[in-house]
Order: sequence, then structure tokens, then C-alpha cells
Amino acid sequence: MTPPRVLTVAGSDSGGGAGIQADLKTMLALGVHGMSVITAVTAQNSQGVQGAWPLPVEAVRAQYRSVVDDIGVQAVKTGMLASAELVQAVAELIGGTDAPLVVDPVGVSKHGDSLLASSALDSVRTKLLPVATVATPNLDEVGQLTDVRVESEGDLRRAAEAVLAYGPRWVVIKGGHLSGDAVDLLTDGSEEHWLRAPRHDNRHTHGTGCTLASAIASQLAKGQSVPEAVVAAKEYVTGAIAAGFALGEGIGPVDHGWRFRVEGGA
Repeated sequence: MTPPRVLTVAGSDSGGGAGIQADLKTMLALGVHGMSVITAVTAQNSQGVQGAWPLPVEAVRAQYRSVVDDIGVQAVKTGMLASAELVQAVAELIGGTDAPLVVDPVGVSKHGDSLLASSALDSVRTKLLPVATVATPNLDEVGQLTDVRVESEGDLRRAAEAVLAYGPRWVVIKGGHLSGDAVDLLTDGSEEHWLRAPRHDNRHTHGTGCTLASAIASQLAKGQSVPEAVVAAKEYVTGAIAAGFALGEGIGPVDHGWRFRVEGGA
């Protein structure tokens, strides 16, 4: 039987910990068929991003149409879109696709390197977020998009309201940068789900955001509701963070294959 099909529209991470590479690993681990539209090529490793080169809009559009028109998709996830032109083109493409969309509004890398032009922020707000089924900003991205500064768990609801004002059906405000337990807030403005997990003492967390968004998309493609998909994705990512490993001289990646090792006894 053909597994559910999920499309990631994102940048390539040459170090393999985030971006397209993390997305496809996550999809494989969760039992769906992953496909990709590469929006940008980056030179990056465990210490940071040394260079980034957005692809032409026509190359992104051609990849998307090639996959969607022939193979079809049950869910789409977006990551690094780099420029206003790419954001607008991708929003138009997804707006015409009958599938849930998970938007990870990637603004900066784990190392603090910018991955989105400042001129593209308004396009994310007005073009991409309005077509999103779920948006998954971290606290830095909330600040970029809304100017809301989250300093404690009590600020998460205010941050969610600010992001929802741009039109996504649901938002997950990721509180991983706060102290204490790893707390995320999922809400559509009326229904709330507070997701808590123990904070693991592991600095190797590269790719966490990409992995969560891809896991949510994978679960949606399987037919789960948004709350079910986010709960399952949070569980998967928590395990991946706990198993994150050293790579190179800097911040290593989460372990996308942790369940294979646990279930296989390796």
C-alpha cells in the first residue's frame, strides 16, 4: 500500500541536522513518504551557517508542480523560504492545494544566523500565515512577527493571540527557550492544549523546529486531528531531543531515528 505523502518546502542543510534533511528523516521515522521542494541551499555545519543561496522562484514553482500534479500530497510543511518573492510564490502554490499546511516560520538558525530576509516578514504575515492550518513559531520568531516578547509561561497565550491574528487556524507557540519544563501552547483561539515535557540536559538540539513541524505534517497526513497530531509530534520530538548526539565541534542534531534504536534494541 502507498503510504501517506508529505511534501516539505524548505532549505537544504548540508550538515544533515535541520532543513530538508531533517524533514525527510522525520517523515521516514513516522511512516509517511516524504517529498521535497528545495528553496535554498545552505553551507552549514554544527558551528553555524557559512552561506545561503536561495533558488530562483521558477525552480521552486517547477519542483512543487512536478510533485503535486503527478504524485499528490496529504500534507505540506514549509520551512526556510529566504525571500519575499519565495514566500509569495509558495503561498500562492499552497493556497491552490487541497491539503493541510504546517508553517514553520523560520527566521534564524539555532546558531543565530539569519535565514529570512527582513523584507520577507510582511509576506509571511499577510500571504503565508493566512493559508496555514498550523503555525509553529518559536519565541524568537514570535518576536520577529508580532513584536510580542515572551519572558515567562504566562506570556504564551498573548503570543498565540498575536500570531492567530494573521490568520492561521491553529498555532503552536514553542516555549522551549524558557526555563523549567519544555512547555508549548497549542490553540485555535478558543480551544487550548498545554503540552509539557521534561527538559533534557542535552545541548545537541539542532533541527528541533524543523522536526516538530514535519512530525505534525506527517501525523495530519495520516488523518489525525490537529490536537492529536501535535501531541504525537511533541512526543516524537521529545525523544529525539533526549537522544541528540554530538557532531562536529558545535551543536549536534536531534536523533531522528531514536525510535528505530529503542524498538530494535540497538
